[in-house]
This record gives sequence, structure tokens and C-alpha cells, in this order.
Amino acid sequence: MDTTGILDEALQRLHSSGPERLGRLTNHAPMAVEALATHGQARSVHHWLDAYSRKLEEFPLGVEPVTAANWRFALGDSRRAADWIGYFGREIAERPWRDVLAEWWPRLLPGMYGGSTHPVIRVGHAVRTLLTDDGTEPRLTELAHGLGYWAARYHPVADLDSLPGADSAAAALDTVPPITTREGNFPSRLGRVTGLPVWATAVTDPHEARRRLTELVRAATHRYATHGHGEETMLVHAATAPNAVLRSLPALPHALWVPSLRAAWTASAAVTAMYAPDTPVAYTPPGTHTPEEVFERALAHGDEHVIKLTDTALDVGDERALSAALRSIDLSEPLV
Repeated sequence: MDTTGILDEALQRLHSSGPERLGRLTNHAPMAVEALATHGQARSVHHWLDAYSRKLEEFPLGVEPVTAANWRFALGDSRRAADWIGYFGREIAERPWRDVLAEWWPRLLPGMYGGSTHPVIRVGHAVRTLLTDDGTEPRLTELAHGLGYWAARYHPVADLDSLPGADSAAAALDTVPPITTREGNFPSRLGRVTGLPVWATAVTDPHEARRRLTELVRAATHRYATHGHGEETMLVHAATAPNAVLRSLPALPHALWVPSLRAAWTASAAVTAMYAPDTPVAYTPPGTHTPEEVFERALAHGDEHVIKLTDTALDVGDERALSAALRSIDLSEPLV
């Protein structure tokens, strides 16, 4: 928990920026600065933001206010990001944020695959801050930005065939068939995913769903250590998207935990199908690095996806997860 006030300063600084740049690339700064503050690096937040600022664009113009009467027509319209953020800002100002989240989570969950899963990841970071500090204005505004981005980029997947799976998350990820044509951007690749292995479909108990989701985050993080070279940036989301869902569960009614598991599995498995390499590399142990040292290396590297994967790796907290974080540092271009 950040008690310095720096995270709130950074979020206020960022809320004049849009959720994307160039009409398709996500603004990762709110997620990265939250991870830095959570892991004791608040003193580095503004310096990191100064380096990242060239990737920020001004907050977009609105089109027409989203209301309770017309929201269905605006869902998934990326031109309406400002309208959606304004809507959620008003909702969260008038009602407890947990109530807004619980109402909108099941509406947005089927479309968590839009924006390369970044919107749900941003919401997961925002919820983590609110679970530790239930209401500074910048943190509530950040949740509104995350939910608004999710609604604007809402994109469901087509009906998928159920393929033979496995009992464990790790084994199920190993059985994910790659798409046949692995070129193009995230939406075009996602459209080529026609079937995914069955995993955890029989789960009906909310607490078992949470256990399975924890297992999925661990398995996807571990897998990056040997498979991350398939696409060093996009494969990060196979772990960080389900972890965003896992982080949000404590703020959600238990009735939403099982469908959250299923949506998170679809996201992680689909990313695996879209970007996994043909063959893995040998596993390299992390050596004597402590979690704190690994996070400091991620900060020194600076890349936003490296910081976010390392944040998830520290949640997992074991040797193989630290190896995955170090692998992302080796594979990724540093932030200049």
C-alpha cells in the first residue's frame, strides 16, 4: 500500500491522457505506476512517467453522453471512450464503487478480449488500490477510466469449439492448438481462434473457482519462462489478464467468480493460441535474485510489460515465476 501520496499524484497527472494512442495502442502508464507504488518504488514513479510521457496522447473528445437508456448502443464503440469514462465517473461519484463494479462486471466480462485484454488489466490494478484504500478521488477516477476503456473496447469472442483438455492449468495450456496463420494484429488473430481445450468447466463452487484461477495465473506465468520468445510482449497477457480477474474477485459477489474463471481461461488460452512459439527453450533458474532485486531490475529496464509481468510474478511468488520475469527483461526492448 502506497502511503506517500505519489500514486495519487501520478494518477491525477495521467487522467488528462487518453486510454490509447494512435487509435490502437494502450496507455499502460496507470497500470505500471500502480505496480511500482505497490512494490515500494513510489519514489521512482514520476521519473518513470517522464520517460513514458512520449507515449501519451491527450484525453479524447466525447461524442454523446452515455446514459442508462442508451448504453447498449455505445458498447464496443472505441470512438466513445470519453463518453464511457464520463458515464462511469458519474456512476462512481453517486454510488459505492463496489456496487458499480458488481453491476457492470457481468455486462463487460464477455467482452474482456477487446483492447488486447488491457482494459480488464487496468481495472484489476485499480481494484487492487481500492481494496487497500477505499476511496481517494484519483483511485476512484482511475476505476472509472478502466471501466470506461473496457466498455469502449468491449469485444466478445465467437462461439468456440470445446477441444480435449487436461486436469491442470499447465497441462491444458500445453494442449492449446496454435492458430494456423500467425500474422496480423490481436483482433485479426483472435478471429482465427476457433476452439480451445476444456479446462475447469465443471467448477461450480466460487472458492474452487478462485483456487483454479490462482492455478491458471501461476501456470501462465511459469510458461512465459520457456515460451515467452514466441512474442515477448503479447504473451505477457496470458498471465496478466487472468491475474487482473483474480485481483478483482474480493470486490465481487461470489456468484460472479465462476464465470470470471471461465472468461479468464478463454483469454489466457486464446493468447497462447495466437502467440505461442513452436518449441520452448530450456528453463533457466533465476539464481540467487530476491523478489525485490528482480523488481528493481524490471524498473531499471523500464518496459511497461516487463514491469507488469514482474508484478504478477511477485504475486505468484516462486522461483519459476521470478525466472519468467527475468526472461521478459532479456527478451524485451528497454524503455528509453
